Amino acid sequence: MLTGRIIKNISDVYTVKVGDNFYECKARGKFRNMGLTPLVGDMVLFDEQSLYILKLLERKNKLDRPNISNIDVALIITSVKKPQLSLLLLDKQITNIKLNNIEPILVFTKLDLLSNDELKEIKKIMKYYKKLGYKVFKNTKIKPLIHVLKKKVVVLTGQTGAGKSSLLNKFDQNLNLKTAEISEALGRGKHTTRHTEFYFVYDILIADTPGFSALDLKDYSKEEIRDSFPEFSKYTCEFKNCFHDKEQNCKIKKQVEEGIIWRSRYENYLQLLKR
Repeated sequence: MLTGRIIKNISDVYTVKVGDNFYECKARGKFRNMGLTPLVGDMVLFDEQSLYILKLLERKNKLDRPNISNIDVALIITSVKKPQLSLLLLDKQITNIKLNNIEPILVFTKLDLLSNDELKEIKKIMKYYKKLGYKVFKNTKIKPLIHVLKKKVVVLTGQTGAGKSSLLNKFDQNLNLKTAEISEALGRGKHTTRHTEFYFVYDILIADTPGFSALDLKDYSKEEIRDSFPEFSKYTCEFKNCFHDKEQNCKIKKQVEEGIIWRSRYENYLQLLKR
């Protein structure tokens, strides 16, 4: 038996990488009976003769959107225009990624489509997220991004049309991944990436994934969602286990009123609490 990582899945065929070798494998029927599905990113044991995956090794984490496992860093590709910037979706993605023990890094795209006034507002947003402790990049600054991703297992995630494949093409033009124009009628992107696949660029294992337009946080508790907002941890409320939503003298609500915590972040938090 050999041990390797699944780097691509199309239909029922899993491409498993072992060193510099690649094996096209299928999964044993027992996984279906056990309610298990191999994912891109999984470390597996497989038979190199029959080319059947025999065992899934323990995962350190798993995402559902996109469907992938064993990730170090998630690049949240965030379009500021076409499709329009949604801070609610951005905060939802950050929460989802953090609660799966993955480091979120924010990459803003399509800044060239903005007016000067719009660009000033986006720069304020980027500055605020940096202040919260997140790494924030523009998609035009590739070298600094590559530097922080060295030797990491990385996934690109974000809504359809945000520019995931375009960014990966900037990492390596030889990839020549398909991209598409935004649908003017719908105001959102068209799917070009149909499956999840890892690529190897600059000593980075990086996965392009299909985009999405919705993300569900129903599996997380209210406590988990609250604790995923780092700005809340700086203050201690007088109320035990405060959710910062209904209490009159909540210290977090006071910080919002004073503009220390951004109202948009707080309002997004309240939306996420409803799940």
